[in-house]
Amino acid sequence: MKQAAIVVLISGNGSNLQALIDAARNDKLNVKIQAVISNTKEAYGLERARTAGIPALVKPKLKTQEREAYDAELADLVMSYHPNLVILAGWMRILSMAFISHFPGRILNLHPALPGTFPGVEAIERAYDAYQHGEIRCTGVMVHLVPDEGIDLGPVLAQRTVEIKPKDTLQDLQKRVHLCEHQLLIETIAHQILEMEESHA
Repeated sequence: MKQAAIVVLISGNGSNLQALIDAARNDKLNVKIQAVISNTKEAYGLERARTAGIPALVKPKLKTQEREAYDAELADLVMSYHPNLVILAGWMRILSMAFISHFPGRILNLHPALPGTFPGVEAIERAYDAYQHGEIRCTGVMVHLVPDEGIDLGPVLAQRTVEIKPKDTLQDLQKRVHLCEHQLLIETIAHQILEMEESHA
C-alpha cells in the first residue's frame, strides 16, 4: 500500500509532530512526512524534524507582507511537496482562503478543546479556569477540517473527552490533553487516508 504524503505546519514545541514521526516510524501510520514548515524559526518542532531526517523549513511572515500574499506563498511551498493531507499541529496563524482554497477537504487541524468550546489560543488554560469556576466538568480534543477562515469551526472529524480531576494542576491537565491529542491525531489521519483510498478504488 502506497504511503500517503503529508506536510505538517507547526509554530512551537512540536509534540504532536513527534507523535506523528514516531507513528510513521513504528508503522502505526502509513505516511511519509514530506516536510515540516514553521512560521517561527524558534519552533523546537523544527529540530524534531531535522533529527528525523525530514526537511524542516522556516517561512516567516514579513511585517510588510499582506496576509493573503504570505498565504499564497505558503500554499506554493506546501504544494511543491504534493501532499495528500496538510496537518496543522500547533500552527498559530489563521490561514486565509489564499491558502485554504488550494487544499479543499485536505487540511486537518488539531485543537485541544471540544467543538464549540474555547476556540483560539490557550484553550487548555481556559478550560482549566472554567472548571475551577464550576462552569464545565470536562474538556477534550478535536480534529476538524479547515474549509474556511473560521477559527476552530470546521467540520469535526473526531473528538474525545478528557477528564478534569478535582486535584489536577494545570500541568496535570495539559499532560492528559496532549496525550489525547497525540492518539486522536494519529487515528484521524489513518481514517482519512483509508477514506481517500476507498474513494479512489
